[in-house]
Amino acid sequence: MKIFIFNKKKISIINFIVFVIIIITVYYIFRDTKAFAVELNYNAIVSSDFKDRIENLISEKEKIAYLTFDDGPNKSVTPEILDILKKEDVKATFFVIGKHVEEYPEIIKREYEEGHYIANHGYSHNNKILYQNEESFIDEVKKTDEAIGKAIGKDDYCSYIFRFPNGYKSKKNKSEKERAAELLEELNYTYIDWNCLNNDSMKKYNNKQLLDNLKKSAKGKDTLVILMHDTKDVSNSSLVLEDSIKYLKEQGYSFQNFYDLMKDS
Repeated sequence: MKIFIFNKKKISIINFIVFVIIIITVYYIFRDTKAFAVELNYNAIVSSDFKDRIENLISEKEKIAYLTFDDGPNKSVTPEILDILKKEDVKATFFVIGKHVEEYPEIIKREYEEGHYIANHGYSHNNKILYQNEESFIDEVKKTDEAIGKAIGKDDYCSYIFRFPNGYKSKKNKSEKERAAELLEELNYTYIDWNCLNNDSMKKYNNKQLLDNLKKSAKGKDTLVILMHDTKDVSNSSLVLEDSIKYLKEQGYSFQNFYDLMKDS
């Protein structure tokens, strides 16, 4: 019978190896889950630096692409987009409509658990309701957060980032949006538009045209906030998403979502 004798040095080495194995195992189990997401709720500490970064993001000089998808979730298109994002190892930001969140909470849960940022696009996507009065605007924002929170199991969820339907810079409802921006500030929110798009909501384009639109829109720009839609109401961006990501990677862009900005801040 063999007898193994371990001195203190050997025991320390073994303990260290076991510790490293545990750390690596935990990392691979949780690296694609919400464990590595910033926990957002109404009591979270959101710095003014984070808001400043969001508001001035398109003026930054790094070649970083922020993929954003509006108007979802959609029962057929959004899962296709999530599959592609997972394959390409890209984290995006979804500006969701509250009433659709209530229709497809399982899709929102998947978005969240796969590390994507869930942001607020209002409950109805109806400007008559959104800008009816101040109370209506606040209600649209809060109802959407409540729907997101219910879907992901976070009752006090707050997304902190809003995107105006049609964008803040659009001439539609200009005066109402100016007051709404003040209300967002009171809610500790900020808002963001975009500086790059493939025009998937403008008219029916084929895949090549969508990609060409993106290339033209991105030309000569450093940081990109890219507008797409996870719907197929007009054109279907999911059909050209993989080619779009590959093109941007070839042009030297790395991908981030708004969680990265929050962590940096």
